[in-house]
Amino acid sequence: MSSTSATRQRRFWLASSFLAPIVTLGISAAHAQQTTSSDQLPPIEVNPPGDANRTRAKPATDQTSTLRRVVPRTSSRPDPNAVPAPGPAAETFSTGVGAVRQFNGIVGTSTAVITAQDIALSPASTVQEIIAQTPGVQLTTLFGGVNGARTSVDLRGFGAFASSNTLLLINGRRVNDVDMQGVDFSTIPRDSIERIEITRGNSGAVLYGDNAIGGVINVVLKNGVGGPPVAIRAEAGVGSFKQRQASVSAATNYGPWSTSFYGNGIKSDGYRVNNALDQRNGVGNLNYTTPDLTAFLTLSGDDQKLGFPGGRTVDPATGLNQLVTDRRGTNTPFDYGNQQGANATAGFTKTLTNGVDLIVDGGVRDKKQQAGFFGLLPTIPFNYVDSHLQTWSITPRLSIKNVIFGMPSTILTGVDYYDATYHSERPVAKGMIPIHTYDLSQQTLAGYFQQTIGLLPTTDFSYGGRLQRTTLKARDILQNDPNCAIFFTCSVQNFPLDSEEGQYALHIGLEHRFNNVFSVFGRAARAFRTPNVDERLSSGPAFDPFFNALPGDFRLKTQTSHDIEGGVRINSGPLEVQSSIYNMDLENELQFNPVQRFNVNLDPTRRYGSETSASFRVSDTVQLRGGMAYTRAVFREGPFAGNDVPLVSRYTGSAGVSWNIWQNYLVADATVRAWSERFMDNDQANIQRLIPASATVDFKLSGAYERFFWSISVNNILNALYYDYAVESLFTPGRFSAYPLPGRTYMVKAGATF
Repeated sequence: MSSTSATRQRRFWLASSFLAPIVTLGISAAHAQQTTSSDQLPPIEVNPPGDANRTRAKPATDQTSTLRRVVPRTSSRPDPNAVPAPGPAAETFSTGVGAVRQFNGIVGTSTAVITAQDIALSPASTVQEIIAQTPGVQLTTLFGGVNGARTSVDLRGFGAFASSNTLLLINGRRVNDVDMQGVDFSTIPRDSIERIEITRGNSGAVLYGDNAIGGVINVVLKNGVGGPPVAIRAEAGVGSFKQRQASVSAATNYGPWSTSFYGNGIKSDGYRVNNALDQRNGVGNLNYTTPDLTAFLTLSGDDQKLGFPGGRTVDPATGLNQLVTDRRGTNTPFDYGNQQGANATAGFTKTLTNGVDLIVDGGVRDKKQQAGFFGLLPTIPFNYVDSHLQTWSITPRLSIKNVIFGMPSTILTGVDYYDATYHSERPVAKGMIPIHTYDLSQQTLAGYFQQTIGLLPTTDFSYGGRLQRTTLKARDILQNDPNCAIFFTCSVQNFPLDSEEGQYALHIGLEHRFNNVFSVFGRAARAFRTPNVDERLSSGPAFDPFFNALPGDFRLKTQTSHDIEGGVRINSGPLEVQSSIYNMDLENELQFNPVQRFNVNLDPTRRYGSETSASFRVSDTVQLRGGMAYTRAVFREGPFAGNDVPLVSRYTGSAGVSWNIWQNYLVADATVRAWSERFMDNDQANIQRLIPASATVDFKLSGAYERFFWSISVNNILNALYYDYAVESLFTPGRFSAYPLPGRTYMVKAGATF
C-alpha cells in the first residue's frame, strides 16, 4: 500500500469514527437547541476551593462524565453501599436557568468520571476492568487476573510499557515510582474509592510532571468528612478458585474532626497452577475541617504475595500447544513475587485571603519487593531480586481564584520536589552473595503555572507550563562471586552515571459551549518521560558480536511527546456524548529491544485515533452506556516504519445497561467489553501470528434491604478462552508463549452497614 493511500485510509477511519456520533445525534441536539433559552449565559461566580485532600484539577462530575451510569433510586431509602459518606460535591459556579460552570478539569481535554456507585454496581471483578470501559483504555495481564493483581492499564496504546506512560494519582498526588513496577490498582481498597477521574492525553504533565504521556488517572478516596457521627460497613464474599475476601470500613465525625478507615483482604488459589494470591490492604484518614483551614493525615499499607505461573508454550513445528493440552498449568511452578508498601501523606489548606489558598502537603512512600525465579525444581534457582524503594516529597502550591478584567480566573502554581532512593540486590538465590547490587538516587525539582480564564460565560481558555530538573546518580557493585560461573550468570559491572537534565511541559486548551447542549474543545501539549530505574539497569549494549558481555552505562534519553486533540460534547437531557480525535508524535520512546536484549530509545513513533463514549437514560430506572475507540500506535521512522507497536488493539468497545428493577431491592447490571487482535510482544516486525480478538460479558444482580446488602456476579458468562498478552520466540518462527486468563467465574458477596 502506498503512503498516499495509507494516509487517506487513516483519515477515513478517523473522520468516520469521529463524525458518526455527531451525525446520528444531530436531530436530538437540534431539538434540544430549540428549547434552550437564547439569553446570554450568566457569568461564573468565583468561590474558594474546599477540601485539600482532593485533586489539583478534576473533571466536573456532572459534565462530560459520559461513563456515569447512576440510576436514580425510586425510593427515599438511603443507599447502604454509599457508606461512609463521600466528600463535598463538585463546585457550582452559578445557578438558575441556563446555568453553566467553568470547566473544572484541564480545559480542552477528553475526560471521564467513574463514581463510587458505578464501582459498587459494576459486575467487573477488578478496578482495572471498570476503567477499561472508558474508550481508548486497554489492559495487559500476565498473572492470571486474580483480583487484578499487577494488571496494567494502557491509555492510548503503549503496550508493554503502559504503566510507565500512564500517571496514577491518589487524591491528586502522583504515586508513580521511579521503577517499572507501576502502581497496582488491586492494592487500593475498592470501597475506599469515591471516584476515578480519567484525563486522556499528555496535558496533565504541566500539573503533575512526567509519566503523563498517555494520560492521568486520579483515584479520589473517601474521607468521611460531613458524614454521620459513626458509620460502619462490613462485607464478605466467596468465589471461583477458592477465592475468599472481606472488607471493612468505618468513619467517625466529631466537630471539626473526622476519621475513616478502609481495609480489605483476599485469598485465592488463582486460575493457574502457582497462581495463588494472598493480599491485605488498608488506608486511614484523619481530617480537620474549619471554614478557613483544613488539614489531613493519610496512612496506607499493603502486603501482597503472588505466584508467577508464567506462559503456556505453543510451537507449531513440534505440535506443542499447552493452551489446548494444559491451559491452567505452569512451566514456572516455584516463581513468586512479594511486595510490602507503606505510605504516609499529610498536608493543609489555609485561606490567606478571599479566593487565595495556600496548599502544602508532603509524604513518604516505602516499597519493598522480593521475587524468586527457578527452574522446574526449587533447588535450581536462576535469579533472586530484593529491592527497596523509598520516595520523599513535598508539594506546596497556591490556588488563586479572582476576576481579571471582568473575566473569572483560576490560577494554580507551585513547586514539586521528589527524592527517591533505590537499592536492589540480585543474587542467584535468596541468602547468597549478590552478583549485582544497584544503588540509584533521583531528585526532581519542578515549578509549574497553569491558568484557566473564562473569556466568555460560554468559553474557557487554559494555558500552562512546567520546568523540571532531574538529577540522577547510579552505581553498580559487582561481586566476584564464585557461584556465578556455576549458574552461568556472570556479567560485567555497569559504568557509573551522574547526570542532570532539564525538561519542560506545555499545555494550551480551549472549551466553547454553543448552548446547554453542544460544546467543542481542543488542546495542544508537550510532555516528557524520564527513564525509570529498571530501564536504566537493562540499558545496553549487552553483548558484543561474539556474545561476550559488555558493560551498560545506565544512559537513556528522555522520551518526549507532542499532542493535538479536538472533540465535541453533547448533553441533551438524558443523552450525553463525548467524542474526540487526537494525534501524538513521540521522540525517543523507551522500549525493550528483544534482539539486543536491552532497553533502547526507539526511532520516532506516533499514536493517533478517536474515542467516543455515550450514555442514555431510558427512564428513572434504566440507563444505557457505551463507548468505542480506534487506536493506532505505529513506528514513524527506522527499520519498522509503518508497523504497529506490539500489544495494542486497533479497535476496542464496550456497552452496558443498569436496571433498578425494584426500588434497590433488586438491581441488574450487565457489561460487554470487546477488543480486536494485537501483535505479540517482541514482534516489532509484525510477522508473527496475532493475539486473537475477544470479548467478555459480565452480569451482576445486587440488592439492599434496610442495612443489609448482597450481590451475585458472573464474569465472562460466555466462557471465552482468551489471553491479552503473549511474547514471541526470538529464535524459532511460530513459537510463542501466551498467558491465558480465566473463563467463566462467580462471586457472591453479602454485608451490612451500622
